[in-house]
Amino acid sequence: MPARPGALVLGGTGFVGRHVCEGLGDLGHEVVAAARRPPDTPLAGRFQRLDLGTQPVRETAAVLAALRPAVVVNAVGSIWGRTDPEMWDAVAAPTLRLLDALDLLPEDHRPRLVHLGSVLEYGRVAPGTTMRAAVTARPTSAYGRAKLAATEAVLDRARTGRLTGMVLRVANLAGPGSPEVSLLGRVAGRLARPGPDGVARIELDPLLARRDYVDVRDVADAVIAAATSPLTGELVDLGRGESVPVRALVDLLVERSGVRAEITERPGTGVRHSTEDWSKVDIRPAARLLNWHPRRTLAASVEDFWHEFVQRPHTPDGKRSVL
Repeated sequence: MPARPGALVLGGTGFVGRHVCEGLGDLGHEVVAAARRPPDTPLAGRFQRLDLGTQPVRETAAVLAALRPAVVVNAVGSIWGRTDPEMWDAVAAPTLRLLDALDLLPEDHRPRLVHLGSVLEYGRVAPGTTMRAAVTARPTSAYGRAKLAATEAVLDRARTGRLTGMVLRVANLAGPGSPEVSLLGRVAGRLARPGPDGVARIELDPLLARRDYVDVRDVADAVIAAATSPLTGELVDLGRGESVPVRALVDLLVERSGVRAEITERPGTGVRHSTEDWSKVDIRPAARLLNWHPRRTLAASVEDFWHEFVQRPHTPDGKRSVL
């Protein structure tokens, strides 16, 4: 059977991108994963070195013209491992440069674009609020502001006919591949190295927030649905449509690990890129427009993450690499 049209996944070596590449590959699509550096471990499809942050726009356009993908998935701009002053260059600028590169292609050669936004674009809302596309976004973090700028730029071009595509605004993620610097990654790192008495001692900032968490593999399923959809100019929220205590997620990870743990909550022990203490998104549009529903439970997300985490290969500094 001939391969399906090609897909270029920007950020294809990252947490979300890897799952998107795998899902598209499983469906028979030719997949190219693009990133600044080659992956440390194998991934679905082939690799293309591409640095949207520094590469001249015309060079990026030349790469796109050579690959001629039917769809581009934009999964660049992770929050992890960056300071607030770095957010614009790392999160917004690559997408703006991508859009400029797409503008240089002939109209009949422009691929469909699926851009991944973030729930942090909404900013701080009152507990009990359900976030939805009709709500005015007022981000309160550097990351949220950068992601919103990228989202608005994509939607503007789609709604004015300069490209075909849509935005998926993603809630908090869990599941295999969660970065070591994420909350679940930091907790797992301590659980994997208990003390001589077999107890893992974990210090965290106060876990007071309630957030909407969704499995990264469910998000990949939504990306694939969006990639093959005729919709354009739409903004769709992805989550589980429920807000859960962050502490409950940590407790679930401890339980699934089977490691005895003592958790201490005190200010100043972790890295925070936002002050949002509540999130819950409206997933009905995703069901209506993409026939998408979250399929995996949070318990399955956390358990699968733990099993994947303990099997990660170690890097020279003793840490575990992602996937």
